[in-house]
Amino acid sequence: MNVHPRLQLLDPGQIREVHRYSVQILEDTGIKVESRTALNIFKKSDGIKIREDVVYIQDELIDHAIRQAPSNIEIFRRTGEHAFHLGSKQGANTHFGIGVTNSWFHDIESKRVERFTRKHMQHSTKLGDLLENYEMISTLGIPSDVPVDKLDIYATLDMYANTTKPLVLLISGENKINDVFDLLSALHGDISLKPFCIPYVNPITPLVLNEATTDKMIASIRRRLPLMYSNYGMYGGSSPVTEGGSLALLNAELLAGLVFSQLVQEGSEIILGSLPAAFDMTSMGSLYTPSSYLLNLACAEMMNFYEIPHCGTSGSSSGRGADLQASGNLWLNHLSSCLGKIGCAPFVGGNFDSMVFSPSTVVLSGQIIGEARKFARGFALDKHSINLQEINLIGHGGNYFTSEQTLASLQELSKTDPIWSSLSLETWEKRDRPTAEKELIDHTRDLYARAQEESEASKELIREGEQYIETH
Repeated sequence: MNVHPRLQLLDPGQIREVHRYSVQILEDTGIKVESRTALNIFKKSDGIKIREDVVYIQDELIDHAIRQAPSNIEIFRRTGEHAFHLGSKQGANTHFGIGVTNSWFHDIESKRVERFTRKHMQHSTKLGDLLENYEMISTLGIPSDVPVDKLDIYATLDMYANTTKPLVLLISGENKINDVFDLLSALHGDISLKPFCIPYVNPITPLVLNEATTDKMIASIRRRLPLMYSNYGMYGGSSPVTEGGSLALLNAELLAGLVFSQLVQEGSEIILGSLPAAFDMTSMGSLYTPSSYLLNLACAEMMNFYEIPHCGTSGSSSGRGADLQASGNLWLNHLSSCLGKIGCAPFVGGNFDSMVFSPSTVVLSGQIIGEARKFARGFALDKHSINLQEINLIGHGGNYFTSEQTLASLQELSKTDPIWSSLSLETWEKRDRPTAEKELIDHTRDLYARAQEESEASKELIREGEQYIETH
C-alpha cells in the first residue's frame, strides 16, 4: 500500500455544472467559424445550426463527440519505441516538454539576448534530449536566419535531427503544415504508423475557430496523426475575469474543437487543454497567478471527466531567466501538475512572456520536475517499510546508520544533486561564497557544451533534409 498525495479541485456536481454552462455557451452563443471548408464540415451534422458564420452546437452532438474520441493515445519516439501514453492514468504521470516558439535566445553566462537561429534550435533540442525529465520537444523558437517562407520546415528538420523524443509541432505559416509533413515523410517514412510528432493548434479566444487552425486540424487528421488542440485565455482580457466564467468559456472552446475533429473523422485522436493566464494591466501582457494555476488544474479535471487526453500549461514565461520569480512559478506549476490530473505540459523554457528561450530555465525546471515527481510518488506504508522487527532490534538510543534497510538504500541515499553542491559554511567561505545561481549557470554551460557536440547521424539527417528543402 502506498500513500499518494493528490490534488482535487472540483467535486462531481461542480464538474457537471461546468459542463452544463459550457454546453449552454455553445448552444446559445455559438462559435464563430472563419473557414468556408470548416463550415461545410459542420453542416454535415443535424446537431448543428449555422447563422452566417456562427455555429451553434447541440448537446447531443457534443456527447457523441466525447464518446467517439479515443480516451488513450500512445506516443512513440522517432526510433519507434514507446514513449508514453496520454489519457491512461491521467494524473498519475505528467509528461513535460521544452519549447515554445521564442523569438530570442538568452545567453547562459552573459544573460544578453540575441535573435534565435538554427544553431540555437539544434543545440537546445539536443539539450532537451539530454535531460531525462523531459519526454518531448516542442518547437523551441523561430529561426531568424532562414527565409520566412521556410521557417517551419527548417525548424522541424533541426528538431527531428537532434532528438529521438516525440515532437510537438507548432506550424506558424499558413498552408505550410503539409510541407512539414512531406519533409518528415521523406526523412522518416510513414509518420502515422508509430506517431512521434503531434501538431499543435489553437483557436482564438473568445469563441473564434479561425481558418488557419481548422486547416491544420484537417491536414493532421487526414495524416492520421494525434492532434493537440489548446486554447490560450487571459482572464480579464480575452476571457472573463472570474475563474468560473473563464473555465466555462475555455471548456466550451475545447468542446467545439472536439466536435469539429470528430466531424472531420470519427475516432480521430485529439488532446485537449488550456494555457490559462492573467491579463497584466501594467505590461499589457500575460502572467501566471494562483488563479491561473487553479484554472489549469480545473481544465485537466474536466478532460479527465470526459476521458479525453489532456495538455496543460508549463508555468514558463514569468521571470527574467532562471531567477527567483521563474523558480517560484515553475515550482507551483510542476508540483501542482504532478499532484493533479495534468496529462502533459509541453512548453517549458520561455521567459518574458514566451519571447526568450532560456537554457538555464530549462535546466532549473528539469530539476524541479524531478523533485516534484518524487513528492508525487508518496511513500510505501506496509509491513516491509515499517519493519517492526528492525525497530525492535535497534531498540532505545541506537541508530539506523548500518541497519539492513539503510544499507539496502545506500545507492538512493548517496545520490548527489546534479546542480547544487552540499557545502558547509566553512567550505562555502573557502570557495569564495558561490551563489546557487552561479552553480546553475556552470551546470547549464557544461550541459550545453555537450549539446553542441554534433553526431554524424544528426549531421547526415541535416544534410539530407536540406537537400530535400532545396529541391522542393
